[in-house]
Amino acid sequence: MIAPDLYLGCTVGEMARLAGRRYPDRDALVYNDRRFTFRELEAQVSRMVQVLKAHGCKRGEGIAMLASNSVEVLLVSAAAQAIGLRYTPLHPLGGEDDHVFVLEDAEISVLVVDDHRFAARGRVLKERVKSLRSLFTIGPTDFGIDVTSEMARFAPQPIVVEARPEDITGISYTGGTTGRPKGVVHRHRSYITLVLLELSEWEWPEEIRFLAATPVSHAAGAFIAPVHLRGGTFIMQDGFDPEKFMATIERERVTATFLVPTMLYVLLDHPKLKDYDLSSLKMCVYGAAPMSPTRLKEALEVFGPIFCQLYAQTEAPNTVTYLRKGDHDLAHPHRLASCGQPIAGIRVRILDEECREVPRGEIGEICVRGPLVMDGYWKRPEETEKAFRGGWLHTGDMAREDEDGFFYIVDRAKDMIISGGFNVYPREVEDALTQHPSVSVAAVIGVPDPKWGELVKAFCVLKPGANAGEKELIEHVKQKKGSVYAPKSIDFVDSLPVTALGKLDKKALRAAYWKSGERQVS
Repeated sequence: MIAPDLYLGCTVGEMARLAGRRYPDRDALVYNDRRFTFRELEAQVSRMVQVLKAHGCKRGEGIAMLASNSVEVLLVSAAAQAIGLRYTPLHPLGGEDDHVFVLEDAEISVLVVDDHRFAARGRVLKERVKSLRSLFTIGPTDFGIDVTSEMARFAPQPIVVEARPEDITGISYTGGTTGRPKGVVHRHRSYITLVLLELSEWEWPEEIRFLAATPVSHAAGAFIAPVHLRGGTFIMQDGFDPEKFMATIERERVTATFLVPTMLYVLLDHPKLKDYDLSSLKMCVYGAAPMSPTRLKEALEVFGPIFCQLYAQTEAPNTVTYLRKGDHDLAHPHRLASCGQPIAGIRVRILDEECREVPRGEIGEICVRGPLVMDGYWKRPEETEKAFRGGWLHTGDMAREDEDGFFYIVDRAKDMIISGGFNVYPREVEDALTQHPSVSVAAVIGVPDPKWGELVKAFCVLKPGANAGEKELIEHVKQKKGSVYAPKSIDFVDSLPVTALGKLDKKALRAAYWKSGERQVS
């Protein structure tokens, strides 16, 4: 008889220990003036494990964290993975009611709060969420247990990984653009797959010194394991400040980083961009939101051929398609609008509503199969069944495939504008607008109209010193895409609203026109 565990893979905690054993004396983590070798980092994780276990944490329990980037975020998540806890990060910009909902929905019994940023919220959550057994803070407070003082009580011990491969390693909540957020369940299987695909498919520099300025509680956190398994140094900043970001690249000789498009636009438009030596950069991964091909071309001319794109979603993280550095070819500029080709190791198709593959060149929905895919939505069987319709994960992203196998996302299905019976994809309008030399960044939404159903409305941020007017830009889009795609109105703004992850927040833009920011006539 074959043993039932014969084909089970390792756990996230076991994978993390490999890096510490391979490179004990290399720098593993840099945060402000704090530096840790792999040996020192493992010692801190050991202390955190002992603190959590001393306060009753057991395999299978839910632990959550409300914090901005810090060393303690890494320590808590690593300790949770070793013990076998279900880890849930809370959105830093989430509202009080949303935080309460997530903690109760995910059945969280332990909460860690960054009291420097979220002390007031921590006090409220302690009172409102009755399921919380323990509340820790990063420093002394009058409402929680100081986890740093607790860690000082323990000497480092060998870490015993108690998690099992079949355990849930984390529940991450979607943004909640329609109703309450959904908890996305991942077991060790999908996270291990993620790391292996990142290592095998992405074009890492020989020496990895990775800079993260987006929250490690979300997409940036998925870079930690591959960086460490290659013996690299993970450098963190608490938020994106462009000058601090560029200065850190120069000082630390950063070779790799991750940017969302809005961050790259800020760098390109920054008056001091040429004052810093950024020549050490060999790899810049971008993703999480659509990139303007025009601005990407500009970035290639400024930084060189260092860019590569990831496309994925929380339900299938980081590694669905990949646009390689060499595919960012200015001789074939249409490729700059692509999100790349499917990654080896999973199955990716463009399907119609009947789960049939569409002919190349036609628009359908990106669907995914393989060990990367989530286990399902936490306590949402109907939502899970809908997402897995036909035996595929349905991403909700509409795309087409060209003759060479490159995918081109035209937009989110839910963002498509229907105006006078015509389908208008906002991203195509946004790309047309940013082709105008005066436009730095653009966002397009549909607004209600009694005659046409919806009208195309744009919001534009102009480049410094530019003065293009509404009529000029509308005519520009009309020439590029036709009258159906041309905005009926344009608002000129100093900046566009973004989420804590740097993604364009179209829900906020729609709020003035649709009830609660959703596309339903009030």
